[in-house]
Amino acid sequence: MTDKVFEKSIKKQFEFDEEVASVFDDMLNRSVPFYKEMQRLTINFALNYLEENDTVYDLGCSTASTLIELAKHSSKKFDLIGIDNSSAMLARAENKCKAFGVDIKLLNEDLHNIDYENAKLVISNYTLQFIRPLQREKLVKKIYENLEENGIFIFSEKVISSDKVLGKQYIDEYYEFKKTQGYSEFEIAQKREALENVLIPYTDEENKKMILDAGFSHCETLFKWVNFATFIAIKK
Repeated sequence: MTDKVFEKSIKKQFEFDEEVASVFDDMLNRSVPFYKEMQRLTINFALNYLEENDTVYDLGCSTASTLIELAKHSSKKFDLIGIDNSSAMLARAENKCKAFGVDIKLLNEDLHNIDYENAKLVISNYTLQFIRPLQREKLVKKIYENLEENGIFIFSEKVISSDKVLGKQYIDEYYEFKKTQGYSEFEIAQKREALENVLIPYTDEENKKMILDAGFSHCETLFKWVNFATFIAIKK
């Protein structure tokens, strides 16, 4: 379905409810620049580290697209676990898993309540930004502590610039991108208002500091387009 959520005036903050879930795949592809390329890179780099029967967690898995693509691109069998606190998202994820014949364990849970046992790979695509900073850093620390040796954490985030002029240019460039995807200025403004104080982005430097402070030995940027970035962190 086509994303038309913000064609009407908003009356609440952004949330991953039934209305959003019903158009979420279209929303991602039209709202996140190079989303498919980011997903492709995530999978390709992940497969460099994964062995048969390794455990993979996707935090905020939404409709399970990344885990499904990971399974489709490997002959190895993995223990795939998708976590989301939106029942509407997980209902669509379950239907997609059945359609593609991919076995994924889907959990309707708070990310802080998961133990991440035997994790070799943890994926988090545009999820940490919705978690309050102090809780975000605690979660990343928990992920680090539960990853196996040589385990990896791949995450994508909307980022901001520490320079005010560049930050304004980031926003302008992103707005132009959304217009090319068919969103009106009204829709763009409505979504921005709905996300106010819900999505809290870090700078590139803040994201990397959070990762290193958690104990990871290395963190590098895999991909970046203006204010969207994908990072890889390695536990050694």
